[in-house]
Amino acid sequence: MNLSPLKERFVIHFGEMGARWGVSRTVGQIYALLFVADRPLCADDIVDGLGLSRSNVSMGLKELQSWKLVRLLHLPGDRRDHFETPEDVWEIVRTLAEQRKAREIDPTLSLLRELAMEAPANASDAHAQRRMTETMEIIELLTGWYDEVKTLETERLMSLLALGSAVQRVLEWKDKLRLGGFKGKRGEIEADEGELLDASALEPSAGQEARPAGDQQPDPRPKSERR
Repeated sequence: MNLSPLKERFVIHFGEMGARWGVSRTVGQIYALLFVADRPLCADDIVDGLGLSRSNVSMGLKELQSWKLVRLLHLPGDRRDHFETPEDVWEIVRTLAEQRKAREIDPTLSLLRELAMEAPANASDAHAQRRMTETMEIIELLTGWYDEVKTLETERLMSLLALGSAVQRVLEWKDKLRLGGFKGKRGEIEADEGELLDASALEPSAGQEARPAGDQQPDPRPKSERR
């Protein structure tokens, strides 16, 4: 199995990046080869394509399976195990993020929670514990956001990522229109058209239904008695 210059550059680069990602060069190269392959590959194909030993290929495939980044399958008329990566790149990204979280983030968060519950022995420990707690709260915020986002369909996730800096405008709208059915803080809120609305007029009193400012209830008195 001969690699084209295009594929060879990609495979070599993934091998070099493997060490930075916490995997071996061999594992990085095996994954890159499977990723660009136009068909499932068996261990012999990988040995031939990368020039690696059979034992190194076997160990590399087991590690990739533990990460759930490759799938094992069997082809009709062939008793050998074949491997492939998911066709959907977003599925790969989701799997990699989930595995990273489980292996690196979750254990750290568990430890920080345990340490936050301990009574500090002295002022120095109290300072250290405050720093740990701040870190814990940030991680909890990020993981909570991740748990919500990971359930989104791919199309919606792509739309969310494509917003970029436009998210700032969404947050500005939220601050400006955070009435939620005419419920808002008292004071004046600037409307989009530039006019000022009295937010206190938008808040219903107890027992009344919310209604926009300026929407007066009918006066039951006869016209002759009205001023």
